[in-house]
Amino acid sequence: MNLLQQFQQYISSEKLFQPKDKLLIAVSGGVDSVVLCELCEQSGFDFEIAHCNFQLRGKESDEDEYFVKKLAQKYNTTFFVKKFETEKFASENKSGIQVAARDLRYEWFDELIDQSVNKPINYLLTAHHADDNIETILMNFFKGSGINGLKGILPTRGRIIRPLLFAKKEDLLAFATENKLDYREDSSNCSDKYTRNYFRNQLIPGLEEVFPQVKENIIHNAARFRDINMLYRQAVDTAIKKLVTVKGNELHIPVLKLLKTATLPTILYEIIKDAGFSAHQTEEVIKLLNSGSGKFIRSASHRILHNRKWLIISPLNNTAAGHYIIEENEKEIDFTGGKITAEKTTEQKIVVANNIAMLDASLVKFPLLLRKWKQGDYFYPLGMQKKKKLSRFFIDQKLSLNQKENTWVIESGKKILWIVGMRIDDRFKIANKTREILKLVFIKV
Repeated sequence: MNLLQQFQQYISSEKLFQPKDKLLIAVSGGVDSVVLCELCEQSGFDFEIAHCNFQLRGKESDEDEYFVKKLAQKYNTTFFVKKFETEKFASENKSGIQVAARDLRYEWFDELIDQSVNKPINYLLTAHHADDNIETILMNFFKGSGINGLKGILPTRGRIIRPLLFAKKEDLLAFATENKLDYREDSSNCSDKYTRNYFRNQLIPGLEEVFPQVKENIIHNAARFRDINMLYRQAVDTAIKKLVTVKGNELHIPVLKLLKTATLPTILYEIIKDAGFSAHQTEEVIKLLNSGSGKFIRSASHRILHNRKWLIISPLNNTAAGHYIIEENEKEIDFTGGKITAEKTTEQKIVVANNIAMLDASLVKFPLLLRKWKQGDYFYPLGMQKKKKLSRFFIDQKLSLNQKENTWVIESGKKILWIVGMRIDDRFKIANKTREILKLVFIKV
């Protein structure tokens, strides 16, 4: 079976698209994308061509653009081109050149598809092939990306189709020679400056010296890993569903139940990864499970808090969150109930007001936890030596149901030090021996 027959069979067996569909092919001018165009032409598919000029190789980049333009003329099809200031974009977004180029091109491709009018474009075709997939799988393996990374490049992802994943690079080169196809050589592919090129030019050839069939083995395993990943996802999703309770934009997980999970590190990572936590931070979260209440760790976007019997994952700086951490150096905290300001002072002037809490700073342990009250909460009302449940306190205060539902408390080391806007706890009151005062002011908005 020749390459054209394999190409058509692969599209049919993977159900990639229908012959009547309108296609947009991403063409760099290299042998892979040139062969993809020719295969689509010989198959009678309706396609247009899009080329990205990333302006990274000076004159060479412009020559690539001219070559692809001529290719579009050869096939008598529409040609789209866009020049990108890739290095500037990478610098502004603090990303690598390859990441920047990927983000720029796929955003543009989406625009082209969305804006297509006459006969709408159905799919974007890219020329990723089996060797690309092998490199991706090995890179993911060494990065420690787990089962999900080992499945490699998928034939479809949304509107993106990769119809050459069945073919090795040598097959594409042979087809180009057989069909007398001209193509451009990208000089940057010979450099080991980029990680992928190192795998392509150094690591894989070295592995082939020891295991001559390494490419074929990885290609066959990729299909198995895809199936394994599907089964893995089903099992993980079932386990997470049993563990996680969604409350607003927070995830609440019972600590004891989580600790009894047989595959704790794996399940825990699957829960926390979408909150910006890396696989390496999984061990930190496991330690958090066995730590005292009030301890937490952060990612760039989220916080994981151990609050008594619960692990709570919530967004940072989000006014819709139900739990807020107050650090010792924080001066102002915005939350859904209003705003709290905090300051320490040695001035012994006592201010008596419901919206102000004057506390002995030496008795307060940071970080503090600001949260909604819940059934079972208790404190020692100022002036009393006996504890009282908040539910009873609210009855005594004749609070309405709405007032109860919107009551917040601040904890220090599992102890409620202030029912915000109402009463402080007697255990944190100012005494004759107090040297420094923590002043909290509640501002209702």
